[in-house]
Amino acid sequence: MSELAAIVLAAGKSIRMKSDLPKVLHETCGRPMLSYVLNACRLTGVDRLIVVVGYGKDKVIDRFAAEADVTWVDQTQQKGTGHAVLCCRNELEGLAEDGSVLVIAGDMPLIRRETLANLVQSRSRSGHAVTIATTVLDDPTGYGRIVRDEQGNLAAIVEEVDCTAEQREIREVNPSYYCFDPSRLFGALDDVQPSGSKGEYYVTDAIRILRANGCSVSADVSVPSEDAMGINSRLDLAAINRVMQDRIQLALMDEGVTIVDPDNTWIEAEASIGRESIINPFTVIGAGSTIGEGCRIGPFARVAPGETIEDGAVVGPAAFDGVPTS
Repeated sequence: MSELAAIVLAAGKSIRMKSDLPKVLHETCGRPMLSYVLNACRLTGVDRLIVVVGYGKDKVIDRFAAEADVTWVDQTQQKGTGHAVLCCRNELEGLAEDGSVLVIAGDMPLIRRETLANLVQSRSRSGHAVTIATTVLDDPTGYGRIVRDEQGNLAAIVEEVDCTAEQREIREVNPSYYCFDPSRLFGALDDVQPSGSKGEYYVTDAIRILRANGCSVSADVSVPSEDAMGINSRLDLAAINRVMQDRIQLALMDEGVTIVDPDNTWIEAEASIGRESIINPFTVIGAGSTIGEGCRIGPFARVAPGETIEDGAVVGPAAFDGVPTS
């Protein structure tokens, strides 16, 4: 596979969450949301992993200090997504001519390797200057709309604030998953002009400029609607936690774990549970913990993050069935 880089945008504040903690450090099922995005990039085969930080940058960098494959870029002034990508120009010097650059947001922990891989493969096959992924939502409020021409090709991405009444009815939206030809990306970004009262530079304007310059652009990778969920509020965080919890529990049940009452069980990311183990209701299992085979956990039990439970162990008040507790 050709050389692949990823730029992860993680410079934002938690304004609507009313938090001093950088947004990407808020946890989803026991892990900072940024960690899921980084792992999806790694699973996709990214060779250069670049994270743009700004607000609370020291906290973010410290939290991921052990992850040596990350290059940190400081966006000293938060002037929009286009400006954030421009800050990475030096880090992408020498990238192979046939390489690709993913640009994705760090506050979308539901991102999957399959989506990124499909995006990269689509651009690689087509040779387009940029390929973006889109999704269709029942309620597209807050998202940029995908405007297509009469032939069904990508014509523009229009931010909601700039939409006409007709464009607001469009349900195909931009979840901010992009794959660029690096040689054409920065030339287009150099021509982007500041938009709106804040004077910000948007990466979507680079797509418009590429198309105006005769470059081919496409939007032909479909994203499941739940994968497009970003986090802008505590309510969004709770909704994404629920989706992630469902994914974690489904994967464990597929591997032979019994979860008696999924709605009343909480299992955090990277917890490992062996076959034939039974997880009873009102149990919390911490991130990165390991539970062996044939265990009985709960009800009303807690396994601490990183804790190891040996095969056949019983944890919690299981005396109701005559099994001795640990």
